[in-house]
Amino acid sequence: MMNVLRFYLFLTLNLLLSVNLIAQNDTLPEVEMQEIVIGASKTQTKYRELASSVSVLTASGLSRDNVNTINDLSSKIPNFFMPEYGSKLTAPVYIRGIGSRINSPSVGMYVDGVPYFEKSAFVFDFFDIQQIEVLRGPQGTLFGRNTMGGIINILTLSPMDFQGLKVNVSAGNYGNYSGNLGYYKKIGAKFGVSLAGNYNRADGFYTNAYDNTKVDEMQNYGLRNRLIFNDKDIKFENSFAFDRSTQGGYPYAVLDSALMFDSEINYNQKSEYDRDMLSDAFTAKYCTDNFEIQSVSSTQYMYDIQSIDQDFTADSMYFVVQKQTQKLYSEELIIRSKNTKIYSWLFGGYGFIQNLDKHVVVNSYEKNITTDKRHANSTKGYAAFHQSTLKINNFTLTAGLRFDREDDRLFYIYKTKTKTATKFVTSIKYPERSYFQILPKVSANYNLFDNNVYATVAKGYKTGGYNSTFERPEDLTFEPEYSWNYEAGVKSTFANNSIHTDIAVFYIDWLSQQIYQTVPSGRGSMLKNAGISESKGFEFTFTHKPIKQLQLTANYGFTQAKFISFEDTLKDLNYNEMYIPYVPKHTVSGQISFTHNCKFIAIDKIRINLIYRGNGDIYWNEENTDMQKFYNLLDAKISFIKKGFQFDVWGRNLLNTQYHSFYFSALENEYVQTGRPLQFGVNLSLSI
Repeated sequence: MMNVLRFYLFLTLNLLLSVNLIAQNDTLPEVEMQEIVIGASKTQTKYRELASSVSVLTASGLSRDNVNTINDLSSKIPNFFMPEYGSKLTAPVYIRGIGSRINSPSVGMYVDGVPYFEKSAFVFDFFDIQQIEVLRGPQGTLFGRNTMGGIINILTLSPMDFQGLKVNVSAGNYGNYSGNLGYYKKIGAKFGVSLAGNYNRADGFYTNAYDNTKVDEMQNYGLRNRLIFNDKDIKFENSFAFDRSTQGGYPYAVLDSALMFDSEINYNQKSEYDRDMLSDAFTAKYCTDNFEIQSVSSTQYMYDIQSIDQDFTADSMYFVVQKQTQKLYSEELIIRSKNTKIYSWLFGGYGFIQNLDKHVVVNSYEKNITTDKRHANSTKGYAAFHQSTLKINNFTLTAGLRFDREDDRLFYIYKTKTKTATKFVTSIKYPERSYFQILPKVSANYNLFDNNVYATVAKGYKTGGYNSTFERPEDLTFEPEYSWNYEAGVKSTFANNSIHTDIAVFYIDWLSQQIYQTVPSGRGSMLKNAGISESKGFEFTFTHKPIKQLQLTANYGFTQAKFISFEDTLKDLNYNEMYIPYVPKHTVSGQISFTHNCKFIAIDKIRINLIYRGNGDIYWNEENTDMQKFYNLLDAKISFIKKGFQFDVWGRNLLNTQYHSFYFSALENEYVQTGRPLQFGVNLSLSI
């Protein structure tokens, strides 16, 4: 892997140094939201014309709102929520109530064409980002697996769109320091090259009372490179990224649920999570006057190691070390029509191979025994899909269909160790499990007096699989889950384009939901299938620019996600009509951004940005006995701007709101993670 890094650095630096290094003062223009092209549509569909509830954040918006990782999108995007699990290993994303704490995600993520199949890859620093698109509702027709709840599509900055140098440094309390540097260059009219790097560190927010050390210190390094050749008929592009993260984690305190009292974080063995991740995508596109063919070949390699005091107490009970290696290869081939006014079409084929090897060692000190489990999981997937769009005057009808198949294999070794002997318990190569599904989607859009009214029906699907932790044979596997998503909405523009509103309502009929449960001993977790569930609600987005210097934004999402029929055979309990855990009923955000033009020599503009966020109520368990009530957060940022120079003073959680950001129960205890406290700091950025 290091040889690959050296090659990329050598190649890119030579390309950069071979051209004129005089930086250009070329900034990315502000783009009208209604005219933004949604890359995840795969058909160059504009925001307002897409028959789906979608949120878009551009580079300027990410900077203005201090969005640095995917976690910062919580509540800023309607019905989008990420509980803070305590490390990057598990980054569950919930959209409209659909999500998964363990195993494969229920919300998909793509970065420059690279699929991120594991949640442990989701959290990385947002440097060098040009646009983030969040599409709510099933996207399986075009994207297949892991997209029942929606998809997050991330596009990085292209050297064809921006040329010059970008520098950003930041410092804040709790020992937070970060910096990134990017250089973007066009060589002639056809070739572009960029190289960007990032460093981020933090001392941590939480203290372990056992030894008075920080629990969650972190360091992160990132590198990104793009090479682009763009001719009239042919385009080649390679996007490469490397990320290394070392992180303490799991700031969990024991909760007395009767008194709702949090004890101190107090455990005796250091817990941490380290990850190396390398991603690469090669895109080739051939265009004619009537159609274009596009191939995207991608690979992702990830190695991580988790060390965790599983009892989270001052006693030596259980300590777990888990190592994972993922190798992912995928290929997508698409042919689509061009320059058609009435009928357009798209055909595609997709295939992937994912090898995931997991090695878990559990030290049980009370029993003086160590369990050693190895899982070699190999998954292959194949798909063919089609989408047709018919446009007659102001009416647009789109229909799509995907044939999706996956084959899943598991090789499992289990042994135990004591001070005197090693015992092989079992070594099994399980028979291949295959899943096949047909995923349809139909949507209609009608433009009425500059208002786009749409309706969509789509099937959602997530494959079954193997549990890496199980104690009974019947818990080894879990079955697929299915959903039908019904959605209607309207995207409107008023008052000479100064007001934009998006409204969407949805209903999700959900069968065989994959539910997180602890194994019978309480030491570990697994997925089991519930019976019937449903999720219903709506989303609302409002943007208003009464004057050029002032922008008002409001986002609201309401989700009511419930079990309709679910019996827990392990606990002999019935959860019918209970709320699904980890799903806030309300996600709210409001923003006021005011820019004052100055006449000072040193400053062109002063921008004041106030952001309100709210989440809740959130139930933490199926019994609905533990919950986090609705809570409020207030952030602010003041920016002083002079052409390509910007100095910011920022604060997060200015009211120092106390809340629980995560909860779970294990080993007859209840544990919570508290939300991050008041933070403040400064940024300095330069674009030339």
